[in-house]
Amino acid sequence: MLRLQWLSSSLVPSFNSELSPETVSNCRLGSLNSFRPLLTLTTTRKPSPKCQYSWNTQQQQQQSAFEPGSQTDSFASQTRAGAAAALPPRFFVGHSIYKGKAALAVEPRPPEFTPLDSGAFKISREGFVLLQFAPAAGIRQYDWSRKQVFSLSVTELGSLVALGPRESCEFFHDPYKGKSDEGKVRKILKVEPLPDGSGHFFNLSVQNKLINVDESIYIPITKAEYTVLVEAFKFILPHLMGWHTIANTITRPEDSSRVNNANPRYGGDFEWNR
Repeated sequence: MLRLQWLSSSLVPSFNSELSPETVSNCRLGSLNSFRPLLTLTTTRKPSPKCQYSWNTQQQQQQSAFEPGSQTDSFASQTRAGAAAALPPRFFVGHSIYKGKAALAVEPRPPEFTPLDSGAFKISREGFVLLQFAPAAGIRQYDWSRKQVFSLSVTELGSLVALGPRESCEFFHDPYKGKSDEGKVRKILKVEPLPDGSGHFFNLSVQNKLINVDESIYIPITKAEYTVLVEAFKFILPHLMGWHTIANTITRPEDSSRVNNANPRYGGDFEWNR
């Protein structure tokens, strides 16, 4: 009778191992086919808390789960790969112009945001466009180890966008302004029209007293090349200001209203309700 009881629990793991005397008697006297209906009828009973799982089997599964190359190890690797794939992809873009005496590389840099206690984000630093000037080291060769950089703010980009074919502008940067090394590094970027009106000169002068560098790099930019730069500047300006992030809020008026009402400095309602 005990052997039949072990057989029934092995056939149906979720079956209650405590069989009634009538069931055991029927199992002993009847065939296996007559035993199956009884199993079906008794599976509706609540499983007994005395049902135990083999410790040896459990220990073997735990050991195999952490063995290299096991199914669980493979699943963990897939999970990590899936988490990495779930991260937003990063893209590095830019535009370069190569001339006989210098090369110019233009790259946008995104704005920075600070998280708020409400769960929202506030822009902490606007983006910019990085200009990198590299002098020529030979025919179609450029020495990027001697490159000089200049960061254009959104306002300076606006000046270049509005620049006429016969107009010029000049920007001055001191990276250490307001610090102890103020005045030791001076950067001046001049954008002037070419004599024949076919484009502009970009001339970057750098005086760095900290490392004894005094260099001037200039590169002519044709009208077509300048048009490409201007169109790129127009496109990227709202993104550098972080304004593209508000698009999701505009599509959900209820969220926008809740944020505006929660912000004590928001004065839009007062402006339109006068």
